[in-house]
Amino acid sequence: MSSVPTTVSSVPKATVALADGRALTYFGAIPKRPADYPDRRQLPATGVQSEERWDSLLSEWVVIASHRQDRTFQPAADACPLCPSSAGSLTEIPAPEYEVVVFENRFPTLATPAPPAQSAVARSNDDRTGQPGLLASRPGAGRCEVICFSQDHSASFAGLSADQAATVMAAWVDRSVELARVPGVEQVYCFENRGAEIGATLAHPHGQIYAYPSITPRTERMLAACASYRRDTGRGLFDDLLAAEQAAGSRIVLTGSHWTAFVPFAARWPYEVHLYPHRRVPDLAALPPAATTEFCELYPGLLRRFDRLFDAPAPYVSAWHQAPVRHRDGDFALHLELFTVRRAPGKLKYLAGTESGMGAFANDITPEAAASRLRAMRE
Repeated sequence: MSSVPTTVSSVPKATVALADGRALTYFGAIPKRPADYPDRRQLPATGVQSEERWDSLLSEWVVIASHRQDRTFQPAADACPLCPSSAGSLTEIPAPEYEVVVFENRFPTLATPAPPAQSAVARSNDDRTGQPGLLASRPGAGRCEVICFSQDHSASFAGLSADQAATVMAAWVDRSVELARVPGVEQVYCFENRGAEIGATLAHPHGQIYAYPSITPRTERMLAACASYRRDTGRGLFDDLLAAEQAAGSRIVLTGSHWTAFVPFAARWPYEVHLYPHRRVPDLAALPPAATTEFCELYPGLLRRFDRLFDAPAPYVSAWHQAPVRHRDGDFALHLELFTVRRAPGKLKYLAGTESGMGAFANDITPEAAASRLRAMRE
């Protein structure tokens, strides 16, 4: 593990165009001359059919993206679209080698570029409430990107060095800042789905970055909870939650000078860990350099603990929660939420009818027991 990881600001980047016009950005010093590797594929245009429809009962938007039925699904390793291109295989990444790369998803959930007919929502609003009407819809405007953490098909984030993790962090910060500037974007979400059991369609180590046209339902609930707590106590909810977990101690998995990882008191998943910075910041771009450096050392080790729970690669979701674009000055705090759906060797946590149908979660493992077991795992 490197003792002096690369800083976010020092990571070079270069953007090129793919054969169908999508943008691809290399992060890191490799390849040295990205423009020397044009995309030589003959790509047909991909028809994006993305629409948001209003769920009046839950007051939230649902994306309908029927074109994604035809996306690449678990190809063989020698046909992986995220590996570097070679003489016998032209992939999404034209260069023969790379460190970290980000490109526009060929099968995006949200359309890129945004369709122009944004006035459709206004025409369908209910005149009495100002809310979208009962059958309101609008174009699925936004942007979806893929981020490849390594050119090594068999690698994982858990195996990255601190320097490699810092390059990924630089890409997360860069894309979060750039996408937040896009007109109409309300929230940027960086995440990783790892493992076929979790629904990942590609085995290559990668994540995704979504730029949403509205604040996601989960974030809306957090914002409301923060506002209510501030009114009632005059304090920040995230600050007090972290202090309470640190004081209790029984659910702490690991702690550093700038971060604490803990199993939340009301964990929904068998093994779920939240990683909070000690100094509250709204998003990745606001992290101080020392916290960024420590994260790049702690986080891969936390993932290795997950992999050693059952002596097999853990299927997991790792999600960065950042303040929405227009809520950076509030109480919402940047944090990472990590969970696995594996509950025991050979057994997965499936959502029961109460959880899928009613959203009422039940956990078979106490958070204290989960934290104790994770603490015992060597990195």
